[in-house]
Amino acid sequence: MQQETRKSIKRFTEKRPRPINISSQNLVTLSQLSPSGKLPLVISPQEEGLDLVSWAKHNSAFIEEKLLEHGGLLFRHFESNSVQLFEQFTSALSNHLLDYKERSTPRTEVTGKIYTSTEYPANQTIPLHNELSYSRSWPMKIWFFCLQPAETGGETPFADSSRVFQRIPEAIKARFMEKRVMYVRNYMPQLDLSWQEVFQTNNRAEVERYCRSIDMECEWINEQHLRTRQVCQAVALHPETSRLVWFNQAHLFHISNLDPAVRETLLSLYGEESLPRNTYYGDGKPIEPAVLDEIRAIYEEEQIAFPWQKGDIVMLDNMLVAHGRAAFTGMRRVVVAMADPFTGGSSQRKGESNDSFQH
Repeated sequence: MQQETRKSIKRFTEKRPRPINISSQNLVTLSQLSPSGKLPLVISPQEEGLDLVSWAKHNSAFIEEKLLEHGGLLFRHFESNSVQLFEQFTSALSNHLLDYKERSTPRTEVTGKIYTSTEYPANQTIPLHNELSYSRSWPMKIWFFCLQPAETGGETPFADSSRVFQRIPEAIKARFMEKRVMYVRNYMPQLDLSWQEVFQTNNRAEVERYCRSIDMECEWINEQHLRTRQVCQAVALHPETSRLVWFNQAHLFHISNLDPAVRETLLSLYGEESLPRNTYYGDGKPIEPAVLDEIRAIYEEEQIAFPWQKGDIVMLDNMLVAHGRAAFTGMRRVVVAMADPFTGGSSQRKGESNDSFQH
């Protein structure tokens, strides 16, 4: 009896412990919010307590593969409860988090490279768009982290940018692809962002150098009034999937996007040339409002939305998927991170340094 007991103890002590493999994809469940579409892919832990940051570090290739396949990922039911954890998670997937430069909307830095989502009034919607698609350089990745969902509304809707491109009539696509989009901005703090906030400097010479570096025309109207013009892409080729995507903000910057009463007031006070922002075809000719209305309708029809849950993290490929914001009531707190600068029309690959983007 004692001999059998000793043999059992020996077998137990000689048996090597089985390591827990946090890189195993079996630790998560993949699902979809709707059976009708693949965007977003939902990734959830199979058991409570799975360390999201450690899992992400060991599964970055898997996450990248699924991001390119689906365009957007929703990490739900992880124990994500702080901005610090969100920053660690995004840093685990990219070593090149970005500052918010060449701004078009008001935001506040929360910590490091983490910012509040666009600080527009709660009763306003933000049309679907791709981040910084009004520029020649943009982040390839963007994350949203929900610390507090709104009482009602406040969704962050998505749209597949390649599907939007496919649905736009051929004549409209051809015209934009040939001419591109010209963005005209007048930086007046009483109406929109000041040039100091947009370019994150008080030095006029520094702004001029930056504009020259990105082939942006700038003109000082007076000591505080700056006007810029820049022609950028309307359509872009995704560097990994080789898919053509609709990639501009002509519909958002154009004056026809404003409420009619606001539009008429601005025109009567400032005239078209001094509007805070507007868009034209790349040759300077007006874009027909009916054309932009057709594009807005396509975005609306392609829109995918779901209610935020506290702790949700959404990761988007910024070229493959456009995003927006619904109006809301109550307290809403969503923070944002961006990563992997890319310059359109160049041979530069994701993650490489890009001085014109970082300024």
